[in-house]
Amino acid sequence: MKNNKRQNYFNAVALICLVVFTSCKVTSQEPQNKDIVIAKNLKWSEKMALTVMKRHPEAYMIDDSKTQKWDYVHGLVLYSIEELNKKNPDPRYPAYIKGYVDALVQEDGTIKSYEIEKYNIDMVVAGRLLFTIYNNTKEEKYLKALQLLRKQLTEQPRTASGGFWHKKIYPNQMWLDGLYMGEPFYAEYTTVFENGKELDDIAKQFELIQKHATDPKTGLLYHGWDESKAMPWANKETGTSPNFWSRALGWYVMALVDVLDYFPKDHPKQKELVGYLNNAAASLAKYQDKSGLWYQVTDKGGKEGNYLEASGSAMFAYAYAKGANKGYLPAKYKKLANKAFDGLTTKLIKVEADGGITLTQACAVAGLGGNPYRDGSYEYYVNERKKDNDPKATGPFILAALELNR
Repeated sequence: MKNNKRQNYFNAVALICLVVFTSCKVTSQEPQNKDIVIAKNLKWSEKMALTVMKRHPEAYMIDDSKTQKWDYVHGLVLYSIEELNKKNPDPRYPAYIKGYVDALVQEDGTIKSYEIEKYNIDMVVAGRLLFTIYNNTKEEKYLKALQLLRKQLTEQPRTASGGFWHKKIYPNQMWLDGLYMGEPFYAEYTTVFENGKELDDIAKQFELIQKHATDPKTGLLYHGWDESKAMPWANKETGTSPNFWSRALGWYVMALVDVLDYFPKDHPKQKELVGYLNNAAASLAKYQDKSGLWYQVTDKGGKEGNYLEASGSAMFAYAYAKGANKGYLPAKYKKLANKAFDGLTTKLIKVEADGGITLTQACAVAGLGGNPYRDGSYEYYVNERKKDNDPKATGPFILAALELNR
C-alpha cells in the first residue's frame, strides 16, 4: 500500500513538473509583441514599425503567413525596421529581425523553404538582413547563408545580353521588380566581400532595363521586358509589356537609390546610374496627382477603375527623399516626397483605437504571365485585389518616413 501511495505521489509530482515545463515552453514560444503600446507622439516610422510588430508578433506572420518562409516581403519590411533601428535604437527591433532569420537559417547555412534551383530573384533581397547579423555575431552560419544567396546570382540564368531572368519559370524576361530583388544585395555583397569587383555587372542590369523598357514618349519604364519577344504580353517589336505599373517603377527607383550607396563617386558607372534616377524622377513627377499620390496605372489617372495606390506612392516618396538627401537628385524632389507622404497620411492612413495605423489601397499582387495568365493589360492591373497594410506598402512607408524624419 505504501509503495502504491509513494508511486502515486511520484506520478503526481512528475505530472505537475511536466505541466509546468510544458506551459513554460509554450509561454517562451508565445509572441512577445502583442502587448506593444503605440504612443500618439511617436513618429510615423515608429508607429508603423510597432503596428507591424503588434499585428504580426512573430515576423514570419508578416503578409499573414501561417508558416516560416524566406520571402521578399518579409525581407523588405524587416530591412525597413533595421534602418529604423539605426536612427532610433530599440532592442525589440533587432530581436524581431533576428527571430525571423534564426528560424530559417540553419547551422550549415542552408535556408528553410529556400530552393536555389528555382532561380527566383525575389528570394535574394531578404539576404540583406544577414549582413548586419553576421557583422554583429561573426557566426559562420550567416556567412554561409550569404554565400548561398551569392551563389544563386552566380548561377542565375541570364538573357543573351546578360540580364538576370526574373525567375527560371520566366525565361528571357527582366522585370523592374527584379532590380530591387537582386541588385542591392549584390552591391553590398561585392563591396563587403569582393572589393566591388561586380559593380560593373550590377550597372549592366540597369543599363539593359533602361535601354529596353523605357518608353521614349513618357520616359516611364514598362513593367517587364521579354528579350525573346515570345510571351503573349510582349510587344512584338520591343518585347515590353503593355502598361506602366507604379509599384514596378517604385521597385526600380528604390533599387537605384539603394545600389548607389555602394558606387563610389569616381566609379565610371556612378554618373550613369544617377542619370537613370534623375530621368525616372522627372518622368514620374509629371504623373503625381494633386493629392501627392500616384495611380496604380501610372499614366492613366483619369481612367475608370484606376485608383491612388499606396505602395508605389510610398516607394516614390522614399526614392525622392533619399535621392535628394544623398545629392543624387535636386532638392525640389524632397518637397515632392513630403507632398507624397502627406498624401499617404491624410488620404490613405487610418488611426486605430489602439494607436496602430492602417495603410489602405495597396495593390496586393501583380505580375506577368504565369497561371492563371496575367496579360499586363490596364484591366488586369486595376482589377487585382487591394489589401490594407500590405507589406509592400508598409515597408517603403517606414523608409520614406525615415528619410523625411517623420
